[in-house]
Amino acid sequence: MSTDSIQLASLIASRLCHDLLSPVGGMANGIELLVDETDPKMREQCIDLLAQGARRTATRLRFFRLAFGAAGGFDAQLPAAEIEELVRAQAAEGRDIDVQWAVSVAELSKSAAKVLLNYALIGIDALPRGGTLAIAAEEREGSYEIAVRAEGMRIAFDKDIGRALEGGIAMDDLSAHTAPAMLVRLLAQECGGGVQHALTLAEGAGGALVLGAILPCG
Repeated sequence: MSTDSIQLASLIASRLCHDLLSPVGGMANGIELLVDETDPKMREQCIDLLAQGARRTATRLRFFRLAFGAAGGFDAQLPAAEIEELVRAQAAEGRDIDVQWAVSVAELSKSAAKVLLNYALIGIDALPRGGTLAIAAEEREGSYEIAVRAEGMRIAFDKDIGRALEGGIAMDDLSAHTAPAMLVRLLAQECGGGVQHALTLAEGAGGALVLGAILPCG
């Protein structure tokens, strides 16, 4: 394994740990409260909170397993319905984000699914005050065409994410926040595809981030 591969894997692991810290920490706190709590109603509330934390953690793990890992083998086809479920659950994590799903294929290749999930993650991160996340994908002339549009009153888009998508940033300058963008670019490059992005900011009225990719189906 090359030094760059190790660096990227380390950053992805850091991102995963960061995003799992909140639900897992909440479960740990809930267990501590449950140990000392004697009131039946309070114990019931603690158990409900633990159940919510367990569901959040399980959903995030499923999302990251497909977005970052090698689940099912790299040649596996993934159901679009499962990907939609995970994106909607991720978008619902404490933010008012309306997910508009327009994926016309029943299944996506592993590479296409990873690109779509990581684009969705970037789009969700770009909407700290909520907004609309529109996701579209179709198969045309032997290629998947993927488009993700994040639109809201505030768009938070680190310029280094754009540089990572363009291949204009050194691996040593990546962070756990920008690593998913580098993973997208490398996935597209490996299968002979391409990625692009565009950011439009309207004065005093938010803006939109558009992420696109064309990837061979084979």
